[in-house]
Amino acid sequence: MITDDKPTNLNTQYRYITYGKQYIDDEDINAVVEVLKSDFLTQGPKVKQFEDGLAEYCGSKYAVVFNSGTSALHGAYFVAGLSKDDEFITSAMTFVATSNAGIYLGAKPVFVDVESDTGNIDVDLIEDKISEKTKLIVPIHYAGHSCDMEKIRNIADRYQLKVVEDACHALGARYTTNGLTFKVGSCQFSDMTVFSFHPVKHITTGEGGAVLTNDYDLYEKLLLFRNHGITKEKRKFNKYHYMFDGDWYYEMQFLGYNYRMTEIQAALGISQLNKLDRFVLKRREIVDIYNSHFKGNVYFDIPLEKGYAFHSYHLYPIRLKDRYKDLKKEIFELLRKNGIGVQVHYIPVYHHPFYESMGYEMGICKDAEDFYQREISLPIYPAMTEEDISYVIDKTYGVFKSL
Repeated sequence: MITDDKPTNLNTQYRYITYGKQYIDDEDINAVVEVLKSDFLTQGPKVKQFEDGLAEYCGSKYAVVFNSGTSALHGAYFVAGLSKDDEFITSAMTFVATSNAGIYLGAKPVFVDVESDTGNIDVDLIEDKISEKTKLIVPIHYAGHSCDMEKIRNIADRYQLKVVEDACHALGARYTTNGLTFKVGSCQFSDMTVFSFHPVKHITTGEGGAVLTNDYDLYEKLLLFRNHGITKEKRKFNKYHYMFDGDWYYEMQFLGYNYRMTEIQAALGISQLNKLDRFVLKRREIVDIYNSHFKGNVYFDIPLEKGYAFHSYHLYPIRLKDRYKDLKKEIFELLRKNGIGVQVHYIPVYHHPFYESMGYEMGICKDAEDFYQREISLPIYPAMTEEDISYVIDKTYGVFKSL
């Protein structure tokens, strides 16, 4: 650990610590092997078991798993009724999938600026962006810190809008209001919540995602959407062919997709879910160590946790102070050269050429752009050892002291 003000020797890398990484143990491997030896590799019992476990953990009624977080977003937007020429409100400080999934349906994302400290959508700016075309609000729980969901729900109710939480960073996070605490995913203040199970997230299924909801109609539509729009349940049939055909009959009721999760993925997810609380605790322990060493430094600001939030720390995003933000490229490269596999989260969505071609211009979310100029994500994941954590702290200070 850093114990004095002497610069650390740089370029003495003996390891490379990526910003995020999965944790897989023998329990996970055995769960997958068990499925590989079973009769079902897809469309078997494990998917429903995983869904039930997710819903129970988060405190919602229903969960539907998908083959990626992106397809889960697509499904949530579809069943929320988002369609051609509609608008949906979201933040530019996110991965492109959040907005892309709405464009798949012909809708237009409307970007709202962010809080300069959390990177979350600035709730006070949402109403100014609502138009007669707005159908949906999509807050992103950036890095694992919950947005102020009660305020967002109140706005949505005033304008009769649906709310879909992009909680791909925030499995295991919590939100407190009026003395009551809810897990992100309980859907107490939203119509649906979306999670991702990419390997850098809190738990992994390799690739995967889920939509949680308390609305049974949305739940049933999600099930169909991920399976080509097909149902085999007689009570849902629109036609009477089944009266003349046999038990093989099924109906495609709308244009869905093959977004199914496999039994292999679900088995891994079940095993990982059993360790989720431990994973979140380890992330928070790493943050405590980072904060104890980085608090009050002259180089960058550290993440915060507002009073209403229980942060699950998918990321540890530092924000460069004014003196250093113009040196971000140099700092980023030096950190990587010294074995710290930092990343940047994110390039504002509308900076990408595709969005420029749609007419989005620079400067529409100034705080998001300033956040991008400052943000660098340091490594944080459950498999980090004390030696790894010390290495990150030591080399990070070494890089800044070398400037």
